[in-house]
Formats: sequence, C-alpha cells, structure tokens
Amino acid sequence: MRTFSFEKLIAWQRSRELAVLIYRVTKAFPKEELFGLTSQMRRCSISIASNLAEGSGRVSFKDKARFTEIAYGSSLELLNQVILSNDLEYINEEEYIQIREKISEVNMLIDGLYKSQKANFK
Repeated sequence: MRTFSFEKLIAWQRSRELAVLIYRVTKAFPKEELFGLTSQMRRCSISIASNLAEGSGRVSFKDKARFTEIAYGSSLELLNQVILSNDLEYINEEEYIQIREKISEVNMLIDGLYKSQKANFK
C-alpha cells in the first residue's frame, strides 16, 4: 500500500491524534450540544488534519502554505471552543489541560511547517 507524503508529516500525525481525542471527549457532551459545540469541535479537529493533507497535494509551496495557514486557523478556532467547553463545565480541568497541550504541540508543528514552506516560495 502506498504511503502519501502527508502521512509522513508529524504535524498531520499529531493533528490526527488531536481529532481522535476531541471525538472521545465530546462523546460525553450534553445531547443538546450534538448539533452545536460537539459538531463544531469535531469539524474543526478534522479540518486541521484535512487541510494539511490537502495542502501536501499542491504543487507550489505558496499553495501548500495557504492550506497550512487554514489548518492553523482551525486549530485556534478549536482552542476557543475548548476554552468555552471548560467554561461551560463540559470538560474537566484535566481534559482541558490535555487538549490544550495537544493543540499547542500541533500549532508549534504547523508553524514550523509553514515557515519551511514560506521559505521555499520567496
């Protein structure tokens, strides 16, 4: 079976782990949030990994960098939703810290990837 280039990206691997974590944590959210915060957080987490994957298929470094920027934006959107989830007591402090640390790790990796891509199209 062929391995695609995005599968080798550590940023993609960690963002995939983040998405799985978000799915597990949001299972316990109130049912009335199913089409609200639960759905939004799941879509954001998937968007991070998906944009990294899609960007890897682009030919120019400028295009690759654009999708990396979108992934970073989705990670910040997810962080906002995690903060709100903590405020609403949908997640406990331990889950909040765990998710926040994972988002920080993913953001650091995305930032490094972006800088690398940007350096190649200047």
